Amino acid sequence: MGSSSSSYAPKTIYLDVDGKVQKVVFSCHCSPCDIKELLCSSSNIPRNTAVMMVNPEGALVSIDPTMPTNSPNFLYKVVPLSTAQLGEKEDMFQNVLSQVAEQFSRAFRINELKTEVTNRIAMLEKRVELEGLKVVEIEKCKNELKKLRDEMTSRGGGRVNCPCKYNFSDDGKKVTPRRDVPSYPKYTLSQETIEALKKPTFDVWHWEHNEMLSCLEYMYHDLGLVKEFNMNPITLKRWLLAVQENYRNNPFHNFRHCFCVSQMMYGMIHLCNLQEKLTLTDMGILMTAAVCHDLDHPGYNNTYQINARTELAVRYNDISPLENHHCAVAFQILSLPECNIFANVDPEAFKQIRKAIIALILATDMARHGEILESFKQKVDNFDFTNEEHVTCLKMVLIKCCDISNEVRPTEVAEPWVDCLLEEYFMQSDREKSEGLPVAPFMDRDKVTKPTAQIGFIKFVLIPMFETVMKLFPQIEELMVQPLRDSRDHYEELKQIDDAMTEGSSFMITFRTDLKKCE
Repeated sequence: MGSSSSSYAPKTIYLDVDGKVQKVVFSCHCSPCDIKELLCSSSNIPRNTAVMMVNPEGALVSIDPTMPTNSPNFLYKVVPLSTAQLGEKEDMFQNVLSQVAEQFSRAFRINELKTEVTNRIAMLEKRVELEGLKVVEIEKCKNELKKLRDEMTSRGGGRVNCPCKYNFSDDGKKVTPRRDVPSYPKYTLSQETIEALKKPTFDVWHWEHNEMLSCLEYMYHDLGLVKEFNMNPITLKRWLLAVQENYRNNPFHNFRHCFCVSQMMYGMIHLCNLQEKLTLTDMGILMTAAVCHDLDHPGYNNTYQINARTELAVRYNDISPLENHHCAVAFQILSLPECNIFANVDPEAFKQIRKAIIALILATDMARHGEILESFKQKVDNFDFTNEEHVTCLKMVLIKCCDISNEVRPTEVAEPWVDCLLEEYFMQSDREKSEGLPVAPFMDRDKVTKPTAQIGFIKFVLIPMFETVMKLFPQIEELMVQPLRDSRDHYEELKQIDDAMTEGSSFMITFRTDLKKCE
């Protein structure tokens, strides 16, 4: 773990793209594959193209987070590898493989060994994944049903498409995971990691996607949810894979944010001893809602959806369009037999679980913040854990706390999230300006700074909500409420420095102007 936020500073390189300078910014924690895709996109090259990067002197530059930075006067260039180059490498690789295969065949009778291994693997797969045998047939039936519906719609004329600007159902996104469990690496969590997962101080930046999936899988086992809901462990893995693949690569609302919220929920369950006060079904609802709460987030908030009259806003009548969409995608995934972690739950019980998860995801719409917090304030002084309405309200407040809990974490973990959120805000405000839509001041890159973005949010949203929860769970003060107060003080100090620098600059401009007049 780093000791300061500087270790999370993004890296900047400059590219020559058709004679123009292209600035590229990426996190030091990006993988080489992520950087390569970013370079391809920036250089107008198809994403899966094999490329190399050269400097003006023709020297190759490694494509990884440690690559040397450059300047606009010393531009790198991304060059696709030619078919000939790829062909030579492929031929060389095939020749080596052929030689190795021939040697192995002679020495170890590879064909007999292959047959034996194949048979043993087939037997193991049948034992571990009996339900997987029907997946192909199910998919065929679903595809045939879809074709039949499409034919019926076309024959009946269907409805006229509404003139929405953006069609989120037609973006090529697949709910079914593109990879299956065998290619999902198994990680064994250390005791240190297991203990760290239970605390708000957990550093979420040091983990790859597969590692985060393993951590989430561990949480479900550790809380007893796999046993309580009689989940097939393989189905749990597939469900998590499908969830991860249905989060988009937004600056902020991405799978890492999903993991942050879920880990904070797991931490609060332990910190507040919720296992002793709520049922295991409540635990499952809290964790599953946290995992699914921002599924397929497009990176543009509800205000944009409504003002731009997108398909989502029209579909959900301007009522929490994003949150309704997250719910829909969540249950779309759960409707797949191979991903249904609640397949063995009684149908009536599942109805109640579904209703509760929907209520929690819809509660994450910040437009409802005041209404939900006020309802909780009226109950907290005489809170009754046997009262269903009280417990439902508590669960809504808990998921809200976890959703916006970044400032509870240490500064070096929290501050990079501010950069990510502002980047997403600026992307939206730039689009709103180009489309002639209203722009919120807190999203305008010309008006907002880190301190101004954070101070009001911490003072008037975060601290009041967490202090209200503290009335019910006093133990969160040291690990959650005090860090929020420290964060507020940190940003207020930064604002004072910014104000002083701005005032100093204004004074110098006035002084120079007066000096010229005297001359």
